Amino acid sequence: MEILALAMMLFSQPNEKLFIATPLTQPKQFTPGIEGPQCDRAGNIYAVNFEKQQTIGKVSPDGKAEIFVTLPGESTGNGIVFDPLGRMYVADYVGHNVLRIDMKSRNIEVFAHHDEMNQPNDLAIAPDGTLYASDPNWGNSTGKLWKIDVTGKVQLIADKMGTTNGIEVSPDGKSLYVNESAQRYVWSFPIQPDGSLGEKRLLKQFPDHGFDGMRCDVDGNLYITRYGKGTVVVLSPEGNELREIDVLGKQPSNLCFGGPDGRTVYVTEVEQTRLVQFRVDKPGLAWKRWSTAK
Repeated sequence: MEILALAMMLFSQPNEKLFIATPLTQPKQFTPGIEGPQCDRAGNIYAVNFEKQQTIGKVSPDGKAEIFVTLPGESTGNGIVFDPLGRMYVADYVGHNVLRIDMKSRNIEVFAHHDEMNQPNDLAIAPDGTLYASDPNWGNSTGKLWKIDVTGKVQLIADKMGTTNGIEVSPDGKSLYVNESAQRYVWSFPIQPDGSLGEKRLLKQFPDHGFDGMRCDVDGNLYITRYGKGTVVVLSPEGNELREIDVLGKQPSNLCFGGPDGRTVYVTEVEQTRLVQFRVDKPGLAWKRWSTAK
């Protein structure tokens, strides 16, 4: 039996409540800069700006939180992803960097830098380890997209967009999803064999409220935070709205999948400056990659 199917069988509860949010951490443990989040193989959740700016907090599945690292200089984190080797990558929007952190030594290094980045905001990772970064210019309501290969080489792959924010790669690695917060568009780009992008197509346009982070489940459904509305909306790969979940605060910034079976969604919420959680019916894509990694 596949690891994924076995985990779902072991941890599924026949009467568990799905898509109902509950608090994980106490209000005001994080600053209003709470973002990230991402889970490691053990199920710990990492989110930026715990207790004070420039930190990354580590939260256990039962809600106990502590500072994991403090970023150097003026560096301040935003989106987080892990690569297949378990290394953490953090969008440093102040330093125009993508940082890499060794989880054992907690050593922090600049993995990628480009002076023309506005403020790298969120990150997505392809199956081959290629990183994609959204890069909004909030003052001008514009944005860019960058590709960062496994050596740290940075390449501009899309310019003159709206306020690029949430970003994710589809399970098959063939599509890059990007949302534009001010314009309220969700786009899908085909990823070419060399990692560049083809012609974008509109996946979904919303009439109100902004967006922030988004992540896929194993079936390619997109979970997107609706900043200002206080919900997470779920879209099918075709752009159909499947459901919307109240997340107990008006300003959800980002989300990730974790838990022992990958079916717990963790949301960073700015209004209450805390993490909330809810159970879902399918595991997250990042969790699946963890569970099958060598």
